[in-house]
Amino acid sequence: MDRLHLMSVYAAVVEAEGFAGGARKLHMSPPAVTRAVAALEERLGVKLLNRTTRYVRMTEAGQKYYEDAKRIIALADEADDAALGINAEPRGQLTVTASVLFGRLFVMPGIVEYLRRYPGVEVNALFVDRVVNMLEEGVDVAIRIAELPDSSYRALRVGSVRRVLCASPEYLAEHGIPQTPDDLAKHRIILARGLNPNNEMRFQHDGQTQTVKLQPLLSVSDNDSAAGATMAGLGITRLLNYQIAESLQTGKLMIVLGEFESPPVPVHILHREGRHSSAKIRSFVDMMAGRLRAELALN
Repeated sequence: MDRLHLMSVYAAVVEAEGFAGGARKLHMSPPAVTRAVAALEERLGVKLLNRTTRYVRMTEAGQKYYEDAKRIIALADEADDAALGINAEPRGQLTVTASVLFGRLFVMPGIVEYLRRYPGVEVNALFVDRVVNMLEEGVDVAIRIAELPDSSYRALRVGSVRRVLCASPEYLAEHGIPQTPDDLAKHRIILARGLNPNNEMRFQHDGQTQTVKLQPLLSVSDNDSAAGATMAGLGITRLLNYQIAESLQTGKLMIVLGEFESPPVPVHILHREGRHSSAKIRSFVDMMAGRLRAELALN
C-alpha cells in the first residue's frame, strides 16, 4: 500500500481513538482500516497501537510516529495547495482555536465573514479555556493570549491586552480604594484561576517588580463568574481588560491600582510552519490579523 495512505489511516485511527471511528472519518470499511494499520506495523517492524476490546492507545513508538506522520501529511497537503497556485480558491476544512470569551467576541465574527467570502471552506471552531496541542488535535490556526515559547509554528502578533484589577463602585465605597499592592491584604479577593493559577499577583511600578501573596475569599475556574461576583460587590478581581470592557464603560466596574499594572500580554495568531501556506490558512490568517489589529480593545 502507499506509505502516505497508511500514515493517513493510522493518524485517523489515533485521532478517533478507534478503528471504527477512523473508518467513519475516512469513509472506509473497518476491516480495511485494520489491515492498513497492520500493514504499517509490519512494514515498520514495530507495534504502534495497544488494542483492547474497548479502545486503542498509542505505544511510545506509536506516539512519535504519529507526530512525524502528521508533519509529513501536512507537508503533502501544502505541496498540493502550492501546485494549485498562490491564487487558488481556499477549500477544505479549517480548524481554529481560541479561548471561549475571546473566540465569541472577536474570532467568531471573523469566521462568519470568512465563510461568506469562501464558501468552499468548512470551519471547525474549538473555543476552550485551555492550551490546545495544535498537532495532536489537528488545529490549523490558534489565537493565543500569552508570551510564546519558541516552537515550530509561525506567530503573528496582532495586539495586546492588559491585566487589570477591578471592583464595583459599591464595594470601593464601603471598603475603600487600595493605594498600593500591599493594601490588597486588607481586601476581599476573587481569583479567576485561568489568569491567576496560584495565590500570587505581580505588579510593576517605576521599573520595579513586586509580588504580593494573597488569600482569596473566592476562587473560580472561569472569568465570567469572577466578573459577576465582582459586579455584585463581593470583592476585587484581576481580569483581562477585554473581558470586562462593557462593564468598565457602563461604570459597573472600576479599575484600581492602574499605575501598578504589569506589562500587557501579547495576542498572537499561530499557524503551522511550512515552506508553503495553504490557501485556506493564508487567507484566514490575513483576514483575522486585519480584524484583530483594528480592535480598539486589543491595541
